[in-house]
Amino acid sequence: MPIVLKVEGMSCGGCSGSVNTVVGKIEGVEKVVADHDANIVTIDGEPDMDVVKAAITKAGFDVVE
Repeated sequence: MPIVLKVEGMSCGGCSGSVNTVVGKIEGVEKVVADHDANIVTIDGEPDMDVVKAAITKAGFDVVE
């Protein structure tokens, strides 16, 4: 079952591409799709979610809990 996170601050394809890149490098992530129009990131796999959230935040975006 995919993990869906609400992420604020993505305003263009470059933003969603940045999120795809940083999250895609995390161990346990099989697939990631960031959608800047919907402000969501969908992740397949079983990554450490604290690591995922930290990577998204470090990239300059806000994970909404």
